[in-house]
Amino acid sequence: MALTGAGVSTESGIPDYRSPEALARVRRPIQGPEFVRDAALRRRYWARAMAGWERFRQASPGSAHLALARLEQRGALAGLITQNVDRLHHAAGSRRVVELHGALAETVCLECGVIEARDPLQARMRALNPSWLETSAAMAPDGDAELPDALIETFVTPECLACDGVLKPNVVFFGHNVARPVVDEAFALVDRAEALLVAGTSLAVFSGYRFLLRAADRGVPIAIVNRGPVRGEERATLKVEASTGATLAELARVLS
Repeated sequence: MALTGAGVSTESGIPDYRSPEALARVRRPIQGPEFVRDAALRRRYWARAMAGWERFRQASPGSAHLALARLEQRGALAGLITQNVDRLHHAAGSRRVVELHGALAETVCLECGVIEARDPLQARMRALNPSWLETSAAMAPDGDAELPDALIETFVTPECLACDGVLKPNVVFFGHNVARPVVDEAFALVDRAEALLVAGTSLAVFSGYRFLLRAADRGVPIAIVNRGPVRGEERATLKVEASTGATLAELARVLS
């Protein structure tokens, strides 16, 4: 099985937080508890999300996504756990995917729990903000974009269609926990695996790191493909410091 992170999507144009390029940009990840209690932060998020959504949703699967889907189709990969929220593994054709941190393609109401697809919400936000000037700002790691504060202050935040409640992207922000059923499904994949492939992640966040620990405790081989240090890499059988796209494409070629 595979465990993937942002490094498999950077070749698709989606920024990450921990590459050398990302670390050169000072950007604090969204904190879940703050999002829940701070209306101004939610306005800031949704304004930036509206500006960044079109470019985010148009991203195409890269070589790493396609290679992993091919490995699954050939029976070499039982499934994957992804820390990404871009659904590019699905777009590439992967079928057994555990989305550890959810997906930006959905929103959830914090009051009534109703799920709404992101595209209809985008249309609603445009209708709520007909005179709001959308910019061509560069995409940011949360699927949003950098915007000036003065522009954000004029933005009208959307509400739940069912109860007028607070809307949140259906993802796990920093400071919130992954739902237990999702964790259990991911552990079940790890426990059935004969080997673990870790690709494009530093595993700095425990929500992903625990699966490497589980595999190590079971004594199964661990292979890592990532540029830069990876938490727990001393437990791996093999580490390849190279592009995830090129390396996984070659792996899929050899195993096909």
